[in-house]
Amino acid sequence: MSALIEIRDISVGFSGRDGRTREVLRNIDLTVAHGECVGLVGESGSGKSTLALAAMGYLKRGLRLLNGSAAFNGTDMFTQSRQELERIRGGQLALIPQNSGQSLTPTLRIGAQLGEALRLHSALPADQRAAKTIELLGHVRLPDPEAIVLRFPHELSGGQQQRVAIAMALAGQPEALLLDEPTTGLDVTTQAHILELLRDIAAERDMAMVYVSHDLGAIARVCKRVVVMYTGEVVLEGSTRQVLKSPAHPYAQGLLASIPKLDGNTLPISLDGRPPAPGDAGAGCAFADRCPIVQDRCRSARPQLAPSKNGDVIRCFFAEDASRRRGQTTGAEPVRYSSGETMLDLDDLSISYAKLGLLDQLLGRGSGVPPTVDDISISIGKGETLGLVGESGSGKSTILKTIAGLLPPAGGAVSTGDQALPPTVELRSPAQLRQIQLIFQNPDDSLNPRHTVAEILEQPLKLYFRLTGEKLRVLSAEILERVRLGAHYLDRLPSQLSGGEKQRVAIARAFAASPEIVLCDEVTSALDVSVQAAVLDLLNELKKTQGTTYIFVSHDLAVVRALSDRVAVLYQGRLCEIGQTDQVFGGESHPYTKVLLGAVLEPDPDAVPILTADDVVERAPPVRGCPFQRRCPRRLGMICDTDTPPWQSPEAGHSIRCHISLEDLSSD
Repeated sequence: MSALIEIRDISVGFSGRDGRTREVLRNIDLTVAHGECVGLVGESGSGKSTLALAAMGYLKRGLRLLNGSAAFNGTDMFTQSRQELERIRGGQLALIPQNSGQSLTPTLRIGAQLGEALRLHSALPADQRAAKTIELLGHVRLPDPEAIVLRFPHELSGGQQQRVAIAMALAGQPEALLLDEPTTGLDVTTQAHILELLRDIAAERDMAMVYVSHDLGAIARVCKRVVVMYTGEVVLEGSTRQVLKSPAHPYAQGLLASIPKLDGNTLPISLDGRPPAPGDAGAGCAFADRCPIVQDRCRSARPQLAPSKNGDVIRCFFAEDASRRRGQTTGAEPVRYSSGETMLDLDDLSISYAKLGLLDQLLGRGSGVPPTVDDISISIGKGETLGLVGESGSGKSTILKTIAGLLPPAGGAVSTGDQALPPTVELRSPAQLRQIQLIFQNPDDSLNPRHTVAEILEQPLKLYFRLTGEKLRVLSAEILERVRLGAHYLDRLPSQLSGGEKQRVAIARAFAASPEIVLCDEVTSALDVSVQAAVLDLLNELKKTQGTTYIFVSHDLAVVRALSDRVAVLYQGRLCEIGQTDQVFGGESHPYTKVLLGAVLEPDPDAVPILTADDVVERAPPVRGCPFQRRCPRRLGMICDTDTPPWQSPEAGHSIRCHISLEDLSSD
C-alpha cells in the first residue's frame, strides 16, 4: 500500500530559558497507508499529540521544526501556504480533538456548526447542506437528527457531543482522521459505541486513522499497528497483537502492567520515577533511569531502532532479556475493609435539580419531574472504600456533591456516626467541613493557578488547625512527602506541574485537613495508565496508614475493582445493585451491571466488547417502574413499566433490584 501520511526524520523542539534547544520529538519516521489505523501510545509528555499534529503541518505555540518533513498525499505540509493548508485541513485531513465540548461553539446550534463545516470543506451547494447535515448526524448514529440540529452543545451529553465532532470531521470527506484522545472521560458504554462507530466508518470509507491515546483497550479495539513513544522517541513499533500480547520493550511492559485488570484482585504496578524533561535524556537510553534491566551500556550509548526476530521494531540493547522477564511481577494487594464501625449513612437520599415555579411554591406542589437521585440508602463503614459506578448522568457526582454539602438534598439525610449533617457547607461547623473532603476530577479546575503549592496546602492547615509561621511550611513538606512529592515542589505553580503531579497536590490538599472521609470524583480519568497506577497505590497506602473512608466514583470498572471493597451500581439516580466487589463483578448481576461489564475494553485485540444495550441518552428517569425499562435487553413486559422492582439477595451483603428471578439472572 502507498503511504498517505509520510513523516521522515522529524525533530521538533523549543528554546529553553538557558538558550539551549530542547527536543520534544527526536528523529521520528512514521508512515500511514490508505485505510490503515495506527495507534500512538505513551505517557503524557511522550510527544504523541505533537507527532499527530505535525502530520497536519501544525505545531503548538513555542515549538519549531528542527529537521525532517511531514507529507500528506505527497505534499510537504511544512512548506505549504496558509491557503493551501486550510484547503487540506478539515477536508482531506481532519482532526477530532480530545474534548469535543471545547471544540464546539457554545452559542451556535449544532445544525449551524455542521453547515459551516460543509461550507468550508465541501463543494456542496448551499441548498443541499441542510439535508447533508441530517445525513451526517444519522451516519454517526445520533437519534432524531432533525431535533439534534436545533440544539446547542450544552443540551447534548458528552457522547453526543463527540458524535457531532465526528460528523463535522466527516463533512469534508477526509482521507485520514487524526484522533487525539477522542474517548477520554466517556463512560464505558459510550466509549465502546464510539469506537465501534469509528471502526465502521473507517472500513466503509477506506479512511486512514492516527489514534492518539493512553487507553490501550481503545487502541486494541481500533488499531492494527501500534507505535509506542517515550520522551519524544519511538521505542517500539509493531502489530497491535505483537505489541500488546508480547511486548518486547521494558517500557511497553511497564505500561501494560500499569493497567488494572477487570478479572484481577491486585493493584496495578506503577512505573518507578518519571520521564526526563525535554532535552534532558542524555547520551544514553532515555528509559535507563526507570528500566528494571538497565546495564552500564544503556547509560552511555543511545540504542537505535532495529528489527527484532518477532517482526516488530525496537529501541533496546537487551530486548531478548526483556522478553524473558515479561509477566514476572504482580501488583500489591489492596487494603481491605475490616472495621465494623459505620462512618457514613445515606438515609433515603433524594436530590433534585428541578426548580419550582412561584405558583407551585405557593400551592405546595411538586414540580412533577422525578428526582434526579432518589431512594438512596447506603451505610459505609470506617475504612471502607465504596465504588459508585454507572454511565454519565447516573447521579454519581451529584451524590458526592450532596455528601460534601455543595448541593442540598430534596429529601432524606446524610449522617456521620449518629449525627445528621446540615445540608449545605454554610451550615456546617469547621469540624464537619474538615471531616469530609472532595477531590475533583480535573485538578486544573480546583487548584488556584496564581497560588504556589505551599499556599494551596497552607489553606486547610490555617483554616482547620490555626497553624502559622514555620510550622506551616514544615507540615506542608511532610504532606507532600506523603504523596511522593518532595519539598522542592512547594514553590512551584500548578502550571509547572504535570497532570499526575497536579492530581497528587489535589490529594495532598484533601489529606492536609486530616479527613475521615474522602470523596474521589473521577480522580484518575484524565491520567495516563502509569500515573493512574501510582495514584491508586497512593490512595491505597493512605487508607492503610490513616484508615480513610473513600467513596470512589469512576467510569473505569477495572479501577473500581482494584480499589473498592463494595460497589454500588446506579442508573438514572436509582440503585440497581450493591454488594461486595467480587459479588458484583463475578456472580449474578443486574442486567444493567452486565451491560457495563460487557462494554469494558481490555488491552487485548482478541477481546470484543459485548454491546447489549443501545447507546441512548435518557433525559429523565421514568415516573413508574424500573428505571432501566427502556433500554433493558431482558425486559419482561408491562411489569417493568408499572411496578417498582423488588430487592433480591443472592447471598449475604449482595442485593439486586430487578423483576427477573435470581435463578434466571444466574443462568444468563
